[in-house]
Amino acid sequence: MSGGAGSAHGAASGAADALRPEARLEKAVRAAEQALIEFEIALETFRIEVENFSRLHHQRLGPMYARLDELDAMIAEARAARSGDPEDVRKAREARALVQPMPGVEELFHDWLDSEGLSPEAAAMLTDQPVRPPGRVRPSDEARKLYRDLVRKAHPDLAQDDTERARREEFITRVNAAYGRGDEPLLLELVDEWAAGPAPRTPRLSESEELYARLEWLSQRKEMLTLVAQELEQSAIGAMLRMAPDDPDRLLEEIAEQLLAEVSGRETELSRLVQ
Repeated sequence: MSGGAGSAHGAASGAADALRPEARLEKAVRAAEQALIEFEIALETFRIEVENFSRLHHQRLGPMYARLDELDAMIAEARAARSGDPEDVRKAREARALVQPMPGVEELFHDWLDSEGLSPEAAAMLTDQPVRPPGRVRPSDEARKLYRDLVRKAHPDLAQDDTERARREEFITRVNAAYGRGDEPLLLELVDEWAAGPAPRTPRLSESEELYARLEWLSQRKEMLTLVAQELEQSAIGAMLRMAPDDPDRLLEEIAEQLLAEVSGRETELSRLVQ
């Protein structure tokens, strides 16, 4: 067949495919699948960032909040001792109750705290000493790339039946766990594992039935994920992280500076009361 004849045949074949009743529906399904996958990738990335930022926030700033609670209790107790007012005594008891350790806490953290009940990092911050740099808040760029590639290939939304969906869900669970730890070697192993796995099965429904069912499922899935995203964004940690998405460590430093100023103010107030 000559080149011109071959081109004409290809054009005719393409036109015939475009005229199939399911062609436009199939195109819409594929577009919806890819849009949903990209949305889920962004959502999972943000969830991991929120989780890691929350952990780091607690690690670095939790002891400082505890120090503020302790100072508030001491200030309330000093006021009650000065005035003898029953109302001041009640407030002092309530403030002290907020900082009383729960049973077993000392045992849980016996090797984390010094004799004053502060972690080494917290003690360093309160005495203006160098603090050990925190770990990365987010996975590396290479881990992000590997994760995105794996999710685009193995996402459960691309399954054609329940068996294939279950296989993909189990695999993606391991991918998410590796990504959450920033484990690049494991992500590379998972790339090889997926490449060696079975191919997706042929759908058993008719083409039009399959396409309509998938469009309906994709729509429901997007609605559910939108609610999850809203909950993350509206959470306290999510809102904080969105204030400095590119430099969360700096945001923690700014909050730490504010807390240190509050600690200093409380200590000055306490010193005045006990003179």
